[in-house]
Amino acid sequence: MSDLQDRVADPAGSGGSGEHTVVQPQLPAVAPVLVAVVAAAAGIGIGLALGFDIAGIVVVAWLLGTLALPIWSVVVEGTRQAKDRLATILVWTTFAVAALPLVAVMYAVLRRGLPAIDGQFLTYSMDGVLGEGGGIYHAIMGTLIVTGLATLISVPIGVMAAIYLVEYGKGNRLARVLTFLVDVMTGIPSIVAGLFALALFTLIFGPGVRMGFGGSVALAVLMIPIVVRATEEMLKLVPDELREAAYALGVPKWRTITKVVLPTSAGGIVTGVTLAIARVAGETAPLLLIVGIFRSTNFNPFDGAMATLPVYIFSEVTRGGLAQYVPFQVERAWGAALVLIVIVMVLNILARIIGAIFAPKKG
Repeated sequence: MSDLQDRVADPAGSGGSGEHTVVQPQLPAVAPVLVAVVAAAAGIGIGLALGFDIAGIVVVAWLLGTLALPIWSVVVEGTRQAKDRLATILVWTTFAVAALPLVAVMYAVLRRGLPAIDGQFLTYSMDGVLGEGGGIYHAIMGTLIVTGLATLISVPIGVMAAIYLVEYGKGNRLARVLTFLVDVMTGIPSIVAGLFALALFTLIFGPGVRMGFGGSVALAVLMIPIVVRATEEMLKLVPDELREAAYALGVPKWRTITKVVLPTSAGGIVTGVTLAIARVAGETAPLLLIVGIFRSTNFNPFDGAMATLPVYIFSEVTRGGLAQYVPFQVERAWGAALVLIVIVMVLNILARIIGAIFAPKKG
């Protein structure tokens, strides 16, 4: 009797010509599911017997399944296939561990934020509200205005800086210095950007200044390095053949950049800009310093304090002291957090749509 690893069968239609093929034994397709069910049952039994909590039971079941499936695979399929199955288990495990915090956060925000969402919450401000009631309309408008101005400031600067680094400054000293400064700015804490904006506007307007435009400047400081890096990588992906073809036709360099390079990389640049907006949309520290806390609607970013969603969330949770739990204030904070997440999600969807529109057409 031949070994299972070297089982030989006559292929269909060979006509007895003497040609043979090696058929590798395989586990049934339901093997992973079967092992998972058995491991879960065994984990529950062991965990209950030893007094483990849910996390301990999950760990025990995972260990049993991770060991059982490769061992079964070694017996039936061989060492090589067993290693592949073990690697697959580890990859799926790391994916689950990475996705678990995201799922938990989304579940918590939806569960606690949805009860606060209604027409009044989205269309009223907190002007004159001392107890329950009120809404976040003023904070939504303030967030959109401050973030929009920050985008208008940072995107042209970031894109033009990236164009210089890729198209004009390859290898020169200024480009190296600019790259170093961008790397440093990428890791700047957000509160440092807020202190910079506060110091700048204090020098111009005097102590105690509060205005939405100052928050836009602080957010722009955080956005610029992200936009530069994203745009730079996208411009590097444009094939040099496209540039050379344009130069061969006598097209000036500036026109080659505006008509060939930028349209080709527009999808990636828009995605990078959206990531930068999502990065700063939830910043609280710089807005607390320079924008302040305001309970009414202010559409003028150059006149007085403005409300923003991150600062609104912070103020509702901490108003009255951290030790004092006020249910309706916490509910409003969760509702504002849900709206902020929705705004960021909508921005990402718009970025994908714009990227698909401006992406180079294939075929």
